[in-house]
This record gives sequence, C-alpha cells and structure tokens, in this order.
Amino acid sequence: MSDETTPQHLMRENEEEGGELSSPPVSLAVDPQPDDLISFLCEPDLVDLLPKPEPAARFIPEWFRNLDRNMGVPDAHGLASLTVKACLPVTDAFTLGWIIPLAFEVRVIIPEDGVNIQIGWAPEAPFKLVEQHHPGQIGAPSPPFERTMPLKFINPWRIRVPEGYSVLFTPPFNHFELPFTCFTGLVDCDRFAAKVNLPFALTGPPGQYSLPAGTPLAQVIPIAREAMLPRHEVRASSSSELHEQGEATYRKHHEPSLYRREWRQRK
Repeated sequence: MSDETTPQHLMRENEEEGGELSSPPVSLAVDPQPDDLISFLCEPDLVDLLPKPEPAARFIPEWFRNLDRNMGVPDAHGLASLTVKACLPVTDAFTLGWIIPLAFEVRVIIPEDGVNIQIGWAPEAPFKLVEQHHPGQIGAPSPPFERTMPLKFINPWRIRVPEGYSVLFTPPFNHFELPFTCFTGLVDCDRFAAKVNLPFALTGPPGQYSLPAGTPLAQVIPIAREAMLPRHEVRASSSSELHEQGEATYRKHHEPSLYRREWRQRK
C-alpha cells in the first residue's frame, strides 16, 4: 500500500500542497451548459482509466437485489406481508441522480480505537485517493466524534450543471453495506468550477476492508434552486384534510399495490 494515514501524520489540503502558481491560468470561453444535461469532467489523461459516474440505478446494493419481495405470511390487515423490496419509495430513492464511484482500489484497516487507521492503494494510482482532515474540523474527539478520524476521498470529477442548479452530495441512499459514510453537502456547481472532494468517516467495525474500484462513494442529485420551497407552515389538520388522510390510510392497508397503481409517478 502506498500511503498510511495516522493522526500523527496529518496530510495537508490539496490547495496547500501546490503552492503559488507561477502564472495565472489562461481564461478561455466556456460554452453554456445545456438546460437538460449534467456533465462529469476529468483530466484528459484519466478519462480512459477511471470508472465512470453512472445513473444511481446501476448501483443497487446486493442486499436489496437478493431480498425476496414477499415474506410469505399475511399482515395484520390480511394482505401479503411484503419486504422493503416492494417499497417503491425506496426503489425510487435508489434511482435518484448519479453515483460517483471510487477510482481505484483502496484498502483500509480500522483499529479498535477507530482513530489510528491505515489506508493504502496501489503505487501506480495516478493521484492520491484519500487524504486526512484535522480532527478539530469536526470537533473530534467531542461527541459524536469520540472515535472518528475525518478523511476525504479525492474526487477526480468536476460536475457542470445548468444555470440555476445546485448539486446535493450525499451518501449513497440505503447502502448499509459500506464501511464509511460521506458527509452531505450542497454545492452551487453552476458557479463553482472546481472539483468537489468527498469528506467521510469510517463507520465499519474494526477490521480489514478492501474497497474495489467502482465502489459507490456519493450520490449526486441536481436540484433547481427555484424549486426549493421558501415558505412553510405548522398547524393542525383541517377536517377535510383529516378525512383525506384517513381515507388514504384505510385504502393503503386494504388495497394491494395501491401506491403503485394510483399514487406513484414514474421517475
């Protein structure tokens, strides 16, 4: 393995490692981003080496793929007891946005203390795959980070989105099999022309892990800023709203596949 990460050997941020530029970058005109397109851009010499970001639907985890849809027994209302495999809201979450995959295999050793971790990768990797944040950046070792060493995956992909869009970077939805969790962030990628790295914390139990190339790191979801609701209210339901809710609840428990047939909109 090419690198070891310990709290005694903190890695500096990429911005600090490069030092000052000897000359400013040349400004070139960039075509506007089409209104219906998200672009993942990398360095030209890497484009044929890296696993590509793809629609999140292509990264459904094995635990979900292998799960039976029917539990084989009736529920309290006499309908078939179904597993989460039959829950369309969960399925829709799996298919939302795109996944940024791990570029090359990373090996991890999580010790009993959760802090003195070791991380490495093949020496031929063309860039550093993981760097370390200072624990104080998340307030460690104060709760809830008593046994946490903050790290970050180096993301080789810049994301371009149309004007007016931000991008939500979040842990891949319902990927409970992963031994790490990325921090969630919202970036105005229509204006921010740099790459967004992926801070994370190791969450698996002590042991050795091999994260193969292509492991899903983060789910990225473009959000039109004008679609974010600016107002909210908190109040008691009206009589008509209670009637509507009661009718929907009754039908949910007595009509099979009702959500799929009447309420769900195909994504």
